[in-house]
Amino acid sequence: MSDLMVVEKIAQWQRLKTLVLDSVSSPITRRVYNMALDEFLHWFQQAPRPGFTKATVSAWRVSLEARGLGSSSIIIRMSAIRKLATEAADNGLLAPAMADGIRRVKGVKSIGLRTGNWLSLRQAQALLRAPDAATLKGLRDRAILAILVGCGLRRSEVASLKFAHIQLRDGRWCIVDLSGKHRRIRTVPMPTWVKVAIDAWTSAARIDDGYVFWSVNRADRVGGTILSEKVVWQLIKPYAETAGVPGIAPHDLRRTCAKLCRAAGGELEQIQLLLGHASVQTTERYLGTRQDLVHAPNDAIKLRAS
Repeated sequence: MSDLMVVEKIAQWQRLKTLVLDSVSSPITRRVYNMALDEFLHWFQQAPRPGFTKATVSAWRVSLEARGLGSSSIIIRMSAIRKLATEAADNGLLAPAMADGIRRVKGVKSIGLRTGNWLSLRQAQALLRAPDAATLKGLRDRAILAILVGCGLRRSEVASLKFAHIQLRDGRWCIVDLSGKHRRIRTVPMPTWVKVAIDAWTSAARIDDGYVFWSVNRADRVGGTILSEKVVWQLIKPYAETAGVPGIAPHDLRRTCAKLCRAAGGELEQIQLLLGHASVQTTERYLGTRQDLVHAPNDAIKLRAS
């Protein structure tokens, strides 16, 4: 193959990938799809392939299974490839029959239910106390942890939070008209202790307009850039280790919010509205309501190992 043909094929691939990435609204989905498509192209170039066909995609799925990837990882990668086939067909770059064949390639079935991770009330309190409130960075990070645990926001929602979102409704502070996953709009009630943590940060940082959270430089001063969702992810790690709960991720704090709400007597429907879930089944998975780990049935087995 000539260098010109190689360049043309790479250009066409980049065009296809751009079509896929432009068709999704979630920054997280866009990033995952970008990774999956680049991974597919790298695999595709390693050996002669019959083209972008059903047989090729089936071989890709088999290679993913051979690598020992979990079902969720394979499902995400296959979803990106199906989306690629759809966009290619819709834009006249792939025959519709070929795209249909690719979309029919079976993925893998996820058996069982992942429990996920969450914090107890005591662990959540320890996490909130971990940042150094004597520093500007500590005040900012405590406010971020508070809003993750107390309001159940996604890290992308924290990064994009603006002062205009924080308003009084029915005599209480709320995060109003927050645009979440799939552009679903919701209003999130804000506990008083979360508002106190945010006020402590914004007062010390002397900001009252635009985005709520900004970068803090090494001199412990507010930087000139807004906080990215990647930074939100990274800042949790050291505090989680200090609090004795290593390995906690932002989404675990969202799950923690749901679990603590339920434990305090919150109604399932209200928790669903708080988190912005389209389906109550998704909320139930967060709560693990189908499996009671506190009052486990096998605790009633009256046996002794000694």
